[in-house]
Amino acid sequence: MSPRAFLVRGLLAGLLAGVATFLVAYAVGEPQVGAAIALEEAGADGHSHSHATEGAEGEEEAAEVSRTNQSTWGLLTGTLAVGVALGGIVGLVAAATLGRLGRLTPGQSTALVTLIGFVAVALVPFLKYPATPPAVGSGDTIGVRTAVYFAFQALSVVAAVVVTYAAVRLRGRFGTYLSVVGAIAAYLAVMVVAGELFTTVNEVGDFPADTLWFFRRASLITLATMWGVLGVALTGLVIRLYAAERAVAERKALAASL
Repeated sequence: MSPRAFLVRGLLAGLLAGVATFLVAYAVGEPQVGAAIALEEAGADGHSHSHATEGAEGEEEAAEVSRTNQSTWGLLTGTLAVGVALGGIVGLVAAATLGRLGRLTPGQSTALVTLIGFVAVALVPFLKYPATPPAVGSGDTIGVRTAVYFAFQALSVVAAVVVTYAAVRLRGRFGTYLSVVGAIAAYLAVMVVAGELFTTVNEVGDFPADTLWFFRRASLITLATMWGVLGVALTGLVIRLYAAERAVAERKALAASL
């Protein structure tokens, strides 16, 4: 059960997660992106009708990648890259925490690591700073918006690591149930307070609420697909690895006893 074995399986699981995420994003997310872009272009045409021909020619010359390629090969490349990178990281974290999360088996430990990762890295930051379509947000504030998002995400990850470590340390004194419930409560308390203290980003303006909702719902489904497939695939691969390692160890023990 070496870190390399976890890394290889994490990369493979990430590759599978990237393919699944592409299929879901293309089917669920791309229609919402297209709708948002159409609204943005309609608004731009309304504000610069007199320069429509010139602007269209300029956009055509400046466009290096067509919308079709962005929504297919570009999207596939992005999901595969993110999936493989994320899978490698989760695999290494699962290897590092092996045997340090109580009496969990390697498969159970890997599943828990993935679940905590999804909550801390993806879900909770999304609840505070949900994804926004291309037509929403000012270009002047993109730096600030990016900074506060990653700061909130970093806080979420640190809080998750600390409360998980505390739960493991306190398990012997208070038992598994109270330790886990206490850790969850502490994490929620920290993130709720942080959510109130961190700045609010509200640049939606008069963007249609239904289009915004469908876009954000599709974004969350895509995130859940990435982490869900990654967790299931990696856990399954680790379970098979553990079974194979145990079988080898048992054969060696039997041979030594003869």
